[in-house]
Amino acid sequence: MSNIKPISAEFPFESNFQEILNSKMHYIDEGDKNSKHTFLLLHGNPTSSYLWRNIIPHLSPLGRVVAPDLIGMGKSDKPDIDYTFKDHIEYLDALIEKLALKDIILVIQDWGSGLGFNYANKHRENIKGIVFFEAIVQVSYWKDMSEEVAGVFQKFRDPKEGYEMIVKNNFFIEAMLPMGAGRELTEEEMNNYRAPYLEEKHRKPLLAWPNQISFDGIPKFTTDIVNSYNEYHKTSAIPKLMFYANSGLIIVPELAQNIRETWKNITSIDLGEGKHYLQESHPHEIGEGIVDWYKDILE
Repeated sequence: MSNIKPISAEFPFESNFQEILNSKMHYIDEGDKNSKHTFLLLHGNPTSSYLWRNIIPHLSPLGRVVAPDLIGMGKSDKPDIDYTFKDHIEYLDALIEKLALKDIILVIQDWGSGLGFNYANKHRENIKGIVFFEAIVQVSYWKDMSEEVAGVFQKFRDPKEGYEMIVKNNFFIEAMLPMGAGRELTEEEMNNYRAPYLEEKHRKPLLAWPNQISFDGIPKFTTDIVNSYNEYHKTSAIPKLMFYANSGLIIVPELAQNIRETWKNITSIDLGEGKHYLQESHPHEIGEGIVDWYKDILE
């Protein structure tokens, strides 16, 4: 694996749009449409398909690569909905069905992992592999979090403070993203991430996501889904590849060790230095790691 390849700010992919539940969803569709497998790349909060720009070229020679913008995010429409986990599940499931995606290899991070793990649990016959990092592998408990991180997420979930931080001050884009990138993002990169959320009214999904995280069993909808797919993925024979870093927000080295010991059919790669948005700090290591794993396990 190489650390010397440049990380590009460019997004040289053709935009595609699909009508889903009376709104248009944006997605990138690269590689051979008639390939054996489809790589489905799912982003989380507050990002978009732009997050995958340096990883897509590694995967497109292997098969079809689809990277959607979740509803209300990126270049997808921003309908007047609540943007709950349930809403996102409905839109994503409908998009997968509309595009007739088959024999999927999931590549998932952040809330994209919650959506992907759930889809894999509910549509087991359509998943051939799962690549994940900084992923929602289990429900969370306030007592297990550092005081600093717990304090921030409690503010996010406070109706007044959360609105002020996320909607008024655009905290997820202007603070969380740069802090979690693991390197200094360029102005061009930041402007690409800012573009969908220049108006306050478009930041509704960014505000909704922190309230959908399962902390101490609340909300129940998320808790039930995460517990269900956690149980399934521990024992399923589907090939899995996990990347992790030493300063991750979710998958810290101790949790990575636990996953290695308790999840079936799993390969893991330690990326070393890294934070939450590993696509920004280690895109080529991730891309090359997926290629090697795919050729070894799935090709």
